Amino acid sequence: MIIELGHFSIVLALICSVMLSIIPIIGAQTNNAHLMAIAKSAARAQFLLVFLGFLALTWAFVTNDFSLTYVASNSNSSLPLGFRISAVWGAHEGSLLLWVLILSIWMAAFTCSNNDMPLKFKARVLAILGIISFGFLIFMLFTSNPFLRSLPSPANGLDLNPLLQDLGLIIHPPLLYAGYVGFSVPFALAVAALLGDGVNPEWARWARPWVLVAWSFLTIGISLGSWWAYYELGWGGWWFWDPVENASFMPWLLGTALVHSLAASEKRNIFKSWTILLAIATFGLSLIGTFLVRSGILTSVHAFATDPTRGVFILAFLTIVIGGALAVFAANKPQSDSLADNSLAARETFLLTNSIVLSVATATVLLGTLYPLLIDALGLGKMSVGAPYFNSVFIPLMVPLLMLIGFGQTAHWRRDSFRRLFSIAKYPAACATTLAVGAWAMLEGTGAIQAALALLMAFWVIVTTLKNLYLQLSNATKISPVRRAFLGQSVAHIGFAVTVIGVTLVSIYSVEKHVRMSPGESIEFSSYQATFNSIKKITGPNYSGVEATFNVTQDEKIIAVLFPQKRNYNAGSQTMTEAGISAGITKDIYIALGEKIDTEDWGVRLNIKPFVRWIWFGAFLMAAGGMIAASDLRFQRLNKNRHPSTQT
Repeated sequence: MIIELGHFSIVLALICSVMLSIIPIIGAQTNNAHLMAIAKSAARAQFLLVFLGFLALTWAFVTNDFSLTYVASNSNSSLPLGFRISAVWGAHEGSLLLWVLILSIWMAAFTCSNNDMPLKFKARVLAILGIISFGFLIFMLFTSNPFLRSLPSPANGLDLNPLLQDLGLIIHPPLLYAGYVGFSVPFALAVAALLGDGVNPEWARWARPWVLVAWSFLTIGISLGSWWAYYELGWGGWWFWDPVENASFMPWLLGTALVHSLAASEKRNIFKSWTILLAIATFGLSLIGTFLVRSGILTSVHAFATDPTRGVFILAFLTIVIGGALAVFAANKPQSDSLADNSLAARETFLLTNSIVLSVATATVLLGTLYPLLIDALGLGKMSVGAPYFNSVFIPLMVPLLMLIGFGQTAHWRRDSFRRLFSIAKYPAACATTLAVGAWAMLEGTGAIQAALALLMAFWVIVTTLKNLYLQLSNATKISPVRRAFLGQSVAHIGFAVTVIGVTLVSIYSVEKHVRMSPGESIEFSSYQATFNSIKKITGPNYSGVEATFNVTQDEKIIAVLFPQKRNYNAGSQTMTEAGISAGITKDIYIALGEKIDTEDWGVRLNIKPFVRWIWFGAFLMAAGGMIAASDLRFQRLNKNRHPSTQT
């Protein structure tokens, strides 16, 4: 009965989305306040109904209701309770329900904010979000329904993919989806502005917190996915340029460009067309990511579905939503901006250049991701584009970006001079250079120069940011305090530099060794000695396997005892590697157990990962900075200067 109620609640949610898509638009066109007010109630009702449906599906997993095809395919009675709950979104149908739930949460949140937003504008925004939710609800109910029963039901389930039986599944997809889906709100705000009174600084003020929060969620979601892959896949990689990874990375890059462009649109009422296009394109790339994951055209550990008909549906929906938005843009394009009154050294110029560089970086990733698919579709053969391409075209774009961050946050609005900027920058540049030279003196190997140059750019960002932050704090008063937007900006920039440091050092100075070892044997790697002490059998709730014990010593002192495992999951007879990791601020020692070679010997992977934790710590700082900036009270204040007529 609970399952049927959950299924019925999703059907009712679909009806609510239809009402939300149509009635508020009619109200906005006829200036009927009663019809426009329905938008708030319909959005909240849809959230409650989708949430009930999600709870019903969760109940089916918790109670091992294998009469549901989806539960039988992705769970097992021996699966621990925590993983049974996270298995709700562990495959295509449930992940789509999570997608719709998070969209409904964003919609409900939108109804509770922006008190100074005109009712007509808010109604249009909610109606556009209703159209998006309608598309995904239709898609779920007719092609990917998680509530379908299979009778007679099997006695037990097939089990959740062992790769997903991890804490990463519990936290990574919800946070990633919160970012993906969150960009639907700026998209709706952009289209509503085009349909209404146009794009102005007030619109940018409304849009900025939504962009910042979505961007923060996406940042932390991507970083958690990187961390999950690092410790779970057994070879210590933190980024693969996998097509599905790229599908989440591209909205992040364009979302970063949107954050900077919005700042100029709010402060100076410029870049309006560019900002609108970025808002449309960012959500468009989120939908493209959804298409790639669920179309069946990609082979990836991240892919959820292999049914091309589902991909065709999403592609059609993508065409309608994004094509429709671009058509509205073409018909109601904001007036062209002019920078004739601005100096080349003004902050506006740096912000524009920043967003262009990020957009070009997005284009390079998009090309490398889609080109193999295009070649395959044209019947020209199979090919793959890997790390060498992405590194060669993407990394060089980061150098000017880091330079722009340092100068851009120092520049004045509208009028400034390079002479002043260079004068101010000489001491931070000298400090950054000194730090980079000091680091270079400690670095070894053929990559020392490249590492030192990358560190120079990172130190440049950190020093200039700290200097600007110090000046702002020194000049702050109770009447004119330092704004949260500036504090958040500073934290995010420092976080980006920290991530650059981590990426640089772990990419150049990682040590990896593959050896054959037996219990009692020791081997030297880097400045350490690893001793294979013993191996024993282990039994888990739904798996069996072996666990090895390794002592890692340096100068005859034990610095770590690691316990890598090899697990065989009972239901699917799948084997998984669980690495033993000694985590540290400056390095990780990483040991993974490979295949058994004979009665005594095992393949063993030994790794030293310097500063790898800085990648994720930097990402955490970026996300925290975005949240701090989004909490700026300026974004929530009532604008008392607006004409009363705009309040309807």
